[in-house]
Amino acid sequence: MTAVVTRSYPRSSQVDAVETPKIAPLAPVVGAAECAPLADGTTVRYANFDYAASAPALTAVADAVADALSTYASVHRGAGHLSQVTTRRYEECRETVRRFVRGRADDTVVFTRNTTDAINLAAHVTPGDVVVLDIEHHANLLPWIERKDKWTRIVEVTPTIDETLAAVERELASKPAALLAVTGASNVTGEVLPISRLASVAHRHGARILVDAAQLVAHRPVSLVSHGIDYLVFSGHKLYAPFGAGVLVGRADWLDAAQPYLAGGGATADVDVDSGCASVSWHTGAARHEAGSPNVLGAVAIAAACDAISELGHEWIGAHEAYLCAQLDAGLAEIEGVSPLRVFDDGLERVGIAGFTVDGFTPREVAEYLSDHHGIGVRDGKFCAHPLLDRLGHPDGAVRASFGLGSSSDDVERLVSALRHLCDHRPSDGSVRPSTATPDTRKAHL
Repeated sequence: MTAVVTRSYPRSSQVDAVETPKIAPLAPVVGAAECAPLADGTTVRYANFDYAASAPALTAVADAVADALSTYASVHRGAGHLSQVTTRRYEECRETVRRFVRGRADDTVVFTRNTTDAINLAAHVTPGDVVVLDIEHHANLLPWIERKDKWTRIVEVTPTIDETLAAVERELASKPAALLAVTGASNVTGEVLPISRLASVAHRHGARILVDAAQLVAHRPVSLVSHGIDYLVFSGHKLYAPFGAGVLVGRADWLDAAQPYLAGGGATADVDVDSGCASVSWHTGAARHEAGSPNVLGAVAIAAACDAISELGHEWIGAHEAYLCAQLDAGLAEIEGVSPLRVFDDGLERVGIAGFTVDGFTPREVAEYLSDHHGIGVRDGKFCAHPLLDRLGHPDGAVRASFGLGSSSDDVERLVSALRHLCDHRPSDGSVRPSTATPDTRKAHL
């Protein structure tokens, strides 16, 4: 796979409006030429700014899945040729994922349904208290809260990273905890947290660390070894592999010591029933928590995405997103009434996510206007991060524009231009004109 650009990226974080280069998509994605209907009856090429919810499939991933279908068969325990081929491919996918995240040789790689499922599995096997931040996606908050007979302690973040790390350290020092569970990058603001520093704090107080990397692995290199991560989770559908699978990678001991996440075939080494009593011996390793027929194609898709991103190179991906982030930030800053969302004041690095609000319009009105009048797809609501939106002062939600490998500078300019048009035609009394927003009969997606 080859990066496609028309000139080199600027070193500055600011974009010069006079000398703005045209940045093409970095890699081909499925559906890039799809059109969207507009309110006036015409159609326009769809501009996808909803990558953080589900990224489009890379064409390389779609090709890998199509190729796997030709030899698709039952996985594990089959003597037939195609079953052997499928089983080998499935197990090779684990090794591809392990290499992609620089896992340790003895780490277990469990395929799950998605990040939420992976964190629920982690919550199932974690033997003690867990400390989390109050800015987490619900996927890295609710599974810990719902555990029975185990405590979850929530740390409120502060305006700076240093103060937040100090608060985490105080909490871990106050009482032993088994695990610190944190996001790698915010799904609301795109801000990247200092994983290595958080891991050091956790380990200093005898805790392990789990990183929710759903919004991180598609954008930045991650190493379990060099970052000191004990457990890492992510979803395929945010990694340009939207085929319904996720991953938990991490230390084997907790996974092997816990009861199986699901009871069923494949997780069992032996089952014996005698006089109405059952005796079950469970596998160790990934099989222990993968009962039933696994999502082989989902694993193939994730592995193909890992390979494609590795081939493309995170340095290109980071530069591509940094440029588009700077272009979008500069454009939004010029529009009166558009306010960006930030958790921290100390200028953290961001992935390709921009959360913002628009004065005079609800988030749903903005999203509907962009879709109905410009063919632009963004996300609106509270992004499954209700506590964070509440603490940022936006209980009714916000707008989120997110982008990635299939995005271009033309897409960003189109979004900025559409928002500028909306704000330029803002009614003086604060009402929404019918020409700029559809009726409010549709409820906001939260």
